[in-house]
Amino acid sequence: MNTPARSRITAVLPAHNEVGALPATIASLRAQTIPPDRIIVVSDRSTDHTVEIAEAFGVEAMETVDNAARKAGALNQALEILEPEGFVLIMDADTQIVPRFIERALQEFQDPDVGGVGAVFRADPPTGYLELCQYLEWARYAEQIERTGKTFVMSGTAALIRWQALKDVESRFGSIYDEQTITEDMRLTMTLRACGWQVRSPVECQSTTETMPNVPTLWRQRRRWYLGALQNITEMGWNRVTRRYIGQQVMLALSVILMTTLIGLTVASYAVNGFLGVQPFWLVIGAVFAAERVVTVWDQPWPRRLFAALVIPELIYALILQSAYVGAVWQKLNSSQGEWAHLGTPHKTTEEV
Repeated sequence: MNTPARSRITAVLPAHNEVGALPATIASLRAQTIPPDRIIVVSDRSTDHTVEIAEAFGVEAMETVDNAARKAGALNQALEILEPEGFVLIMDADTQIVPRFIERALQEFQDPDVGGVGAVFRADPPTGYLELCQYLEWARYAEQIERTGKTFVMSGTAALIRWQALKDVESRFGSIYDEQTITEDMRLTMTLRACGWQVRSPVECQSTTETMPNVPTLWRQRRRWYLGALQNITEMGWNRVTRRYIGQQVMLALSVILMTTLIGLTVASYAVNGFLGVQPFWLVIGAVFAAERVVTVWDQPWPRRLFAALVIPELIYALILQSAYVGAVWQKLNSSQGEWAHLGTPHKTTEEV
């Protein structure tokens, strides 16, 4: 399992109608201090000029054949034709990575137990309320990773993975990417860990990806994420790997119950008394919560810190996410497999939910 000083690196970019975003993604790969040896764009049922754009920018392009398994199926078809040597960089076609991403990730592979290194993703500069909430959410996630050193999910936006680790997953689970899940990055993280590999996400390995532009697309995206997590946990069962993921689901469910209870009690109090009383105890609790909101985004410009201090705007955002979680639980209870849709923006269309 020892990592050579410089092994072959192949970048694989699954893409569906990515004409608008693909040039910037390819440029970020070519700007790497240690560039990949090979770049392959995997066009999955594209109806635009994704293949032509890829070839025009001097990279290889392939098209999937009879793929009904979305991103996971596209990746499996691409990985089947590659030589299993060195590392493979799996990267979304609408994402850019920092110039030292590969160089920094390779440092982690000096530990022979590391099977994959994922990105710490950040959003494009926000221009509106919903984008700002997502931006701050991801900034806090990056801060948590830096503080704890723990990787919950090896991000599907960009991840450098050891080929030997992928072959171990294939040998044990029958395929590299599980084509039945709608959150293939989470499932791969879990199967890598089940095979004894570690995954890491150093904060220097940053990727930039787009946020959801409106509430319906955000809601569907997060419902898919939550449903995928529930499916992965159910299918893999209780074991040493899934314990942490089951714990997360318990905390999510608890947060929904507590928020519902708080709103219910507030409405009932107003209905009975005709006004909302202010209690010193809850003022203190609110102040502590507001301080936590601000401290965890302290590296941001002061207008964003002020936004976090207001609490209420992000509380509304949290309610949107919690409602998506409830939607995912309902889908799971009804044995829904979930679905993907297409997000249309002025410059691109991509699979997102």
